[in-house]
Amino acid sequence: MKNSAILLITCPDQKGLVATIADFVFGHNGNILHADEHRDDSSNLFLMRVEFDPAQFDFDLAEFGQRFCPIAEKFGMTWRLAQSNHRSRMAILVSKYDHCLVDLLYRQKSGELACEIPAIISNHPDNRSIADFYRIPYFVVPVSSTDKRAAEQEILSLMRQHSPDFIVLARYMQILSTQFVAEYPQRIINIHHSFLPAFVGAKPYHQALERGVKLIGATSHYVTEVLDDGPIIEQDLVRISHRDSLDDVLQRGRDLEKVVLSRAVRWHVENRILLYGKKTVVFT
Repeated sequence: MKNSAILLITCPDQKGLVATIADFVFGHNGNILHADEHRDDSSNLFLMRVEFDPAQFDFDLAEFGQRFCPIAEKFGMTWRLAQSNHRSRMAILVSKYDHCLVDLLYRQKSGELACEIPAIISNHPDNRSIADFYRIPYFVVPVSSTDKRAAEQEILSLMRQHSPDFIVLARYMQILSTQFVAEYPQRIINIHHSFLPAFVGAKPYHQALERGVKLIGATSHYVTEVLDDGPIIEQDLVRISHRDSLDDVLQRGRDLEKVVLSRAVRWHVENRILLYGKKTVVFT
């Protein structure tokens, strides 16, 4: 695995930002591998992702904050530094549908997703055999309609034991409370079985078929306290026709869901996402 450093920056747009950052990396004997930037005109914000090779840096990366602080203060930057060889810990919540879970586990096992999976938590026992095959601990936490808080507290306790960096809802068919979401701000990724915003509710594909739609989609987003309203990470569409049955539509929708979710997880793991307002910038 490569050992590059990734600098993510958000600040008010102004002259000299790119040159200053490049000079800093070059001045300390680093080599920029990739650089991407975006200027948001409506908010006058500058967002940037710089990946560089620190192998010959003239100081240890542990000192980066101290060395970079004067520049960050001068330009009013919000920033963070990540390292590509760090393997994030991803906890997965799932209910009965297994297509997204299986896809994530396969991609992680094959090395496509550079992360660890310390735990899978479900409100049903159905997917235990899948977790056992991949040798990942599987915990069943039933959710009662009369006492969801108790289930959430048990899940949070499991989270504290396994210390995930972020959580993925791989078709977890329960609504998380505001208190739960607040424990992992901007660190819960969901897959929504619709091209938001449209056909909300439990049976979007049934609704879509009844309306004779020609396109169906899937949306992956960060979870916020407002249901299905978090910053969107990735979306995709597929065309359908009047010849497609409900089973056809469901299968195509599930194919979309797992691909869209895996893309979002990969970009999160690779530190390619910057959030601002209700939006994301994804440097792919």
